[in-house]
Amino acid sequence: MNPEIQWITLGWMLFSGAAMGIVYDSYRVLSHSFRFPRWSLHTLDLVYWIVAALFVFNMLYSSNHGELRFYVFLGLFLGVWVYFLVLSVLTQKFVVMLIGIIKKFFYMLYRVLYIVLVLPVKGILRLLRILFGFVMALFLFLIRMVYYLVRPILKLLYLPIRPLLSKWQTPGWMVRTFVRIKEWWNYWF
Repeated sequence: MNPEIQWITLGWMLFSGAAMGIVYDSYRVLSHSFRFPRWSLHTLDLVYWIVAALFVFNMLYSSNHGELRFYVFLGLFLGVWVYFLVLSVLTQKFVVMLIGIIKKFFYMLYRVLYIVLVLPVKGILRLLRILFGFVMALFLFLIRMVYYLVRPILKLLYLPIRPLLSKWQTPGWMVRTFVRIKEWWNYWF
């Protein structure tokens, strides 16, 4: 293998080590931010290492056809080490900032949907309730007006049949029905 390919392979391994560090820091921040269950962290660690191994193998295979030499491990180690010395804190802050932006975006989306969908429905229901109350009040008013207009005639009709009504007994089902109607009436008005 010529030295040019060895240097290219070393460069790719430095890049792979840094990429592994970026993904690891991002994974670490996300796992603390979203508070994954403790049992799932072990599974996620295993998935991270499998993906990292496949990524490094793919890089190694594309740069020097999979030949494993000492400088490959040196490149990976130096890439991870330099990344953790120089870029680790910046990456963690960037991921935290990105999570904050995503949370704010979803909160704004929630607010927009709430304002566009929920508030109009609440307003329509409130308007219907007020309209129903107005119609019922108007209906009550009309019934009272008719009652006060018909009341003298009913009194005249009541006088001849008063002796019959004094002996009348109302059936129980009719009394219960009137009580329910009265309760319903008192509940709504």
